[in-house]
Amino acid sequence: MITEELNCETVFTIPVFGGIPVGESTVVTWIIMAALTIISILLVRNLKVENPGKKQLALEAGIGFLQDFFTDILGERGKRYVPYLITVAIYIGVANLIGLLGFKPPTKDLNVTAGLAIMSICLIEYSGFRQKGLKGFVHSFAEPMAIAIRPVSLCMRLFGNVIGAFVVMELIKMIIPVAIPVPLSLYFDIFDGLIQAYVFVFLTSLFIKEQIEE
Repeated sequence: MITEELNCETVFTIPVFGGIPVGESTVVTWIIMAALTIISILLVRNLKVENPGKKQLALEAGIGFLQDFFTDILGERGKRYVPYLITVAIYIGVANLIGLLGFKPPTKDLNVTAGLAIMSICLIEYSGFRQKGLKGFVHSFAEPMAIAIRPVSLCMRLFGNVIGAFVVMELIKMIIPVAIPVPLSLYFDIFDGLIQAYVFVFLTSLFIKEQIEE
């Protein structure tokens, strides 16, 4: 049963180029994107410079907290990368929590976590190229192990922890009555899911900081 849950099922096939299979993780990601887009539109409607409402104050406090958090790590030089980090943090957080609504978290799919890691590594290397120039960027390849370890670290940490929490919960459900695993499920789905989002973007921001330092 656990193995079946971990498999990425094909939801439908796009009838072009011989058929392009669309997996469950892709469909759930589309749902997350649509939901976040709609929520963002609703939250930014009727914003006011003077006498803002409670909704606007809460929104500003949340975004301000995330901006300050990443700016403290990256400094003024790394401000341009903060929007990406905030976006990824929100996506991974929602993706890990969506299991509470009955969906399969996309982060259980190695393809998703690998894609996130590749995007982050591209940004990390770009930040190094922009800061050090071509000569300095090429010189950084003298340390191939660091280049190889980063994507593996980002990808496998996120994927491994999400899968680990899922397997533990499935085993508990198999040997303990239904009522008991509920608090544990809330822990793994909420607390652990948010922790994994934090760890991913925190490591990404540290790697970027390493690249942009003098």
